[in-house]
Amino acid sequence: MTSWPIWAVGVVLLAGAGFAAVVVPRWRAGEVHRRVAWSAARAAIGTATVSRDACPLPVAEAEQLLARAELIAARRGGRAAAQTAADHAQRADRLWRAATRG
Repeated sequence: MTSWPIWAVGVVLLAGAGFAAVVVPRWRAGEVHRRVAWSAARAAIGTATVSRDACPLPVAEAEQLLARAELIAARRGGRAAAQTAADHAQRADRLWRAATRG
């Protein structure tokens, strides 16, 4: 009686367990980073919205940037999309704050 099929199954199981031990934590970390990036983007959009409401003057460029940020946020996506949305919202916020200061 040969034992090579048992060894083959053991090697496959061991390789699969090793692969899972490496991939699963990386996958989870990527998901956490994506959620954190979207949370930051939503916070930046909220801050820009408050600055818009507090600004006595209309600022067309800031309105366009905030609209782009909201559109990107509506479509969702990965970390790069979240970062782009946050960047647009932060630029809009800075423009509205500058307009408020005069």
